[in-house]
Amino acid sequence: MPKGQGNTIAQNRKAGHDFFIEETFEAGIALKGTEIKSIRAGRVNLKDSFARIDKGEAYLMNMHISPYEQGNRFNHDPTRTRKLLLHRKEIDKLIGATQQQGYSLVPLKVYIKNGVAKVLIGLGKGKKKYDKREDLKRKQAKRDVDRAMKESLQ
Repeated sequence: MPKGQGNTIAQNRKAGHDFFIEETFEAGIALKGTEIKSIRAGRVNLKDSFARIDKGEAYLMNMHISPYEQGNRFNHDPTRTRKLLLHRKEIDKLIGATQQQGYSLVPLKVYIKNGVAKVLIGLGKGKKKYDKREDLKRKQAKRDVDRAMKESLQ
């Protein structure tokens, strides 16, 4: 199964708009208690989340996992910092890459693979405003071409 394929739970659609994604990494997430049940129920939001390397460890910040309804006192803080499970070589590579100007670690999607929650982390370089406008123009032009092709076939 290719990297990032599985039962997709949540996607960060804004990441493709705001960043040039150059490389992706698959990471496990260290979860507590009822968090996996909330993830399986699809109660995850990646909107403002990001990853950070701190003291040789990778962490996922601001990923919102809603509390499990039947979880009572064993529920967790929805936006707590979660540790990412990566190999040492991958972490070392990310440390070198994120120290360059303009590079960030962005979570792209959360999915279930072999019964385990995984997150696809992208190494991205931030887009400037003119890059975003160029992408929108390119998408619109492709839509126009596709529409014209469809109409010509009918």
